[in-house]
Amino acid sequence: MLKIMHAGRRLRELLLLTTVGLVPVISGLLVMIVQLEMKLAENAAISVQEAVFSVDQALNRLHEAGQRALPLAGTPCESARSVLQEQVVSRSMLRSLTLVMGNEAYCSSTSDSLDYLSAFSLSGKQVDLSYGQPDKRRKLLVNFYLQGSGGGVIVTAYASQLRNELDGFQDGLTLLLEFGERYIWSKGDSRDAQRPSQSEFLASAFSTKYGYKVKGGYAQGYTAQEIRQSMLQILPSLMLVGIVTGSIVYLGLFRARSSSRDRAANAT
Repeated sequence: MLKIMHAGRRLRELLLLTTVGLVPVISGLLVMIVQLEMKLAENAAISVQEAVFSVDQALNRLHEAGQRALPLAGTPCESARSVLQEQVVSRSMLRSLTLVMGNEAYCSSTSDSLDYLSAFSLSGKQVDLSYGQPDKRRKLLVNFYLQGSGGGVIVTAYASQLRNELDGFQDGLTLLLEFGERYIWSKGDSRDAQRPSQSEFLASAFSTKYGYKVKGGYAQGYTAQEIRQSMLQILPSLMLVGIVTGSIVYLGLFRARSSSRDRAANAT
């Protein structure tokens, strides 16, 4: 009977030591997971705001280029084309400049079709993504329309200018720049078969100045991957804390048993 009681006490002590040793490990992992999720959510919310600021700056440069060309709107194309071409050459970010009168494009620095540019000026949009004219190799472009009292100008740049702004956020977050139904992200655009995964901690921000939206989120499974990597880094330290905690409790139990035996011996 004494052996059974002694074995039961040993088992209880073992369970106690195991529980005490696991408490700092489990609690540490839970705190790590909560902090990681809070960090990812905060990063997504901040990054979309910063991306709007960066893209706005890029579009501001297109606006400045349009302001330089705007005084030419309404002038004959024969005299204006060479000036437009010089302005395009002076700014590597530009692809073309096109003059508009009465919502009709009539003079461009390139040989692009004026019909699709006229359609853009009639759309009422200030900035939009374009696949370019249908009869040529279709590269994703950015069209920016600046209208003045005497006419307007369409500034066209390659969409890579905007992609470069998104590439500055290299932290696992997928940022998508959306102009209506068309969008661009660091590795593709709206001509791809499907959108990139942004299912985890999705956040968005809207540009009140230019009317586009930035969406930011992490791909499916990204959080689990980060948790696994963080666990591999922090688990050895937590295990050490658990072992030390269990050892302290074990020493306490050992001293308690020794004291009990001493009191029992003195009593006899």
